[in-house]
Amino acid sequence: MNTAIYIARRYLFSRKKINAINIISAISMLGVFIGSAALVVVLCAYNGLEDVILSAYSNFTPEIIIQPRQGKTFDPNTPFFNALHRDPKLFSFTEVLEEKALIRYGQTGQYIGTVRGVSDEFLKNKQLDSTIEKGSFTLKSGGHDFAVIGVTVQNVLSVNISDQLSPLEIYSPKRDASNSATALDAFEVMDIYPSGIFNIQQDFNGLIITPIEFMRDLLNEPKNISAINLNYKKGTDLKAVQADLEDKLGNMFTVKNRIQQNADLYKTLNYEHWFVFMILTFVLIIAIFNIVGSLTMLVIDKQKDIAILSSLGAGKKLIQGIFFSEGMMISFVGCIAGMLAGSIFCFLQQKLGFIKFGDNATIIDAYPIAFKFTDFITVFFTVAGISAIASGISARLSIKRLGEIKEEL
Repeated sequence: MNTAIYIARRYLFSRKKINAINIISAISMLGVFIGSAALVVVLCAYNGLEDVILSAYSNFTPEIIIQPRQGKTFDPNTPFFNALHRDPKLFSFTEVLEEKALIRYGQTGQYIGTVRGVSDEFLKNKQLDSTIEKGSFTLKSGGHDFAVIGVTVQNVLSVNISDQLSPLEIYSPKRDASNSATALDAFEVMDIYPSGIFNIQQDFNGLIITPIEFMRDLLNEPKNISAINLNYKKGTDLKAVQADLEDKLGNMFTVKNRIQQNADLYKTLNYEHWFVFMILTFVLIIAIFNIVGSLTMLVIDKQKDIAILSSLGAGKKLIQGIFFSEGMMISFVGCIAGMLAGSIFCFLQQKLGFIKFGDNATIIDAYPIAFKFTDFITVFFTVAGISAIASGISARLSIKRLGEIKEEL
């Protein structure tokens, strides 16, 4: 065993009389323990919230979306898209036709929102039902079309999905509006009854989802669509799929994955993740630099030992190594114990959910937890880096008065 590590271990773990130095060392170790545990708990909880947000977005955000680079719509009835629809790796191929429209409901007011018509394969997503607050995610029933509306639309218009006498009135400008005799004639007006209310996130809660056939009639658009949403079976290499589609479609279309579709969201989540990490790291720095104080007092207490070691031929490097190792041991013991305690706490929260949101309106009941191995590596090396700096400062102090100590003895 390395001599410096052996002596440092004896100082830290050997049985000895409890004194102020031991108490300060224990407090330093406790500070690292609490800081490491807090980092693990907060990062795992943040990962859980991030997964919930992204999962909610995934309900309405396809893995890959194809849109025209110019214009609003395009004709999907081409040999390429027909062949793409038959791709065995596909889970769902959804044609989308959407447009802004004026929505009215009874006498309660009006709302300008996006009406999105989707083809039947949209309903292959089994997670859609989990987004429903009232009613069901039904778009067709008994030969009739229905709409599923976001909670924002419901709140603005005070929609009652149980009222079978009050449909949504959807107004869309006609293509030949300039030839209309009156303002009302300039709009195509169609009625549709709401079947459910979903609640995901603000970006989606203003949507109205309808069958694509309804939108074709409303917009007088018999063949063109706004986009194609693609979801693939598990195990599919989406990066390779996206690159292949971009190569074959050329400059006529844009092909975006989920990150590109929600670039601002992913950037915000990433910034928040590191912002939270940096705040807790500053707290951890304060805790770890208590080691400087405890090691400084240890140096003062062990002046006689330092002088004896020096007389026996120990060089400055060995003496520095003893106190550097002492500081690193304090940090590593506190860090590993803290990470273990934080992991146990997170595991219990994940299984039992004993910390609740306290709000019945939320999608999930308790704070979600998600473990990422990279977070544990990041915490460990963050503690190791800060500890190395703090221990190095203390180690330099151990030899600063070495000559004076030897003369005094």
